[in-house]
Amino acid sequence: MMDSMIVHSAAGALVEITDVRKSYFSNRVETPVLHGINVTMQRGDFVAVMGQSGSGKSTLMNILGCLDTPTSGAYRLAGVDVGAQSRAELATLRNRTIGFVFQSFNLLKRMSVLDNVALPLIYAGVSRSASRSRAQTQLDKVGLGELASRQPNQLSGGQQQRVAIARALVVDPPLILADEPTGNLDTRTSNDIMALLNELNRERGQSIILVTHEPDIAAHAKRLVRLKDGLVLYDGPAAEGLRQLRTDDNTASASEVSQ
Repeated sequence: MMDSMIVHSAAGALVEITDVRKSYFSNRVETPVLHGINVTMQRGDFVAVMGQSGSGKSTLMNILGCLDTPTSGAYRLAGVDVGAQSRAELATLRNRTIGFVFQSFNLLKRMSVLDNVALPLIYAGVSRSASRSRAQTQLDKVGLGELASRQPNQLSGGQQQRVAIARALVVDPPLILADEPTGNLDTRTSNDIMALLNELNRERGQSIILVTHEPDIAAHAKRLVRLKDGLVLYDGPAAEGLRQLRTDDNTASASEVSQ
């Protein structure tokens, strides 16, 4: 049933977040984090999410990645009502629909590069031989096919992130969630990784949501969503949003100097 729902929704929005609110509770004390978020993302979008610490962007990413659930509101992913899924159904939806790329790579040190990339397919029930064959194909596409037998600690940071991207792509998910993917990389390597993500979006139509605090990285996206205090402050073209951000920063700096 889930497969048919995903196929049926192919022409519609990939991500639909409607009035999503999130609070955390400790000793009966409520701490609101998201205060009514509305975001729609079409297939083929490349969206950067920015916000200062405490803005709610990490909470939003966890909800987008089906790693957490809203306190209220609705989230539809590829046409599927996320809130109506059981834990098992949610795990299946996440595995088939989302590829994750993290700042810290999250590669298993004792496994070869090839087996790291093949892991999502193994979880999906694909045979080991077929999984490794498809993993090799993805490694070839990110330019690391010759390093398949190495272990992650034998690679540079940029190479490890390419492995992580290959792993995210191996199940051919419609959405990639990239959480600070260049945070541990130098400028040149960061540019290489962003060039790869741009290529995936432009040539393969891969939909990408990128969380970053760096304007230079966000500039690669087509669209920018800025959060502040659990609300959407801006949602529109990335170039315009970054111009506004620079203006806001300059205004804040001038205010601090005058005080």
